[in-house]
Amino acid sequence: MLRHSRQKLGLAVEGSIASPLADGSTIRYNQTEAVKIQRKDRNTTQQALVVPEANDVFLGLLPLEAMDLMVDPVHERLTGVHGNQPLHILY
Repeated sequence: MLRHSRQKLGLAVEGSIASPLADGSTIRYNQTEAVKIQRKDRNTTQQALVVPEANDVFLGLLPLEAMDLMVDPVHERLTGVHGNQPLHILY
């Protein structure tokens, strides 16, 4: 999530988290309050990371998994892992 997007959405920063990068270094990002993410009849609540140098907002693995969605690279869309009905996973 971009700093600009965080401010537009009015999300408060609740802390920070260290994240390892591919080159082995570690960078610290601000983490926001919980955000509700919805796609059609599926939704989840997750905290977002604020990545100031990013040009786009990305939806990561955890929200996709929580909504039982996957990326269909052939048709360039999100699709249900288990069909049209979400499989509800209790944590």
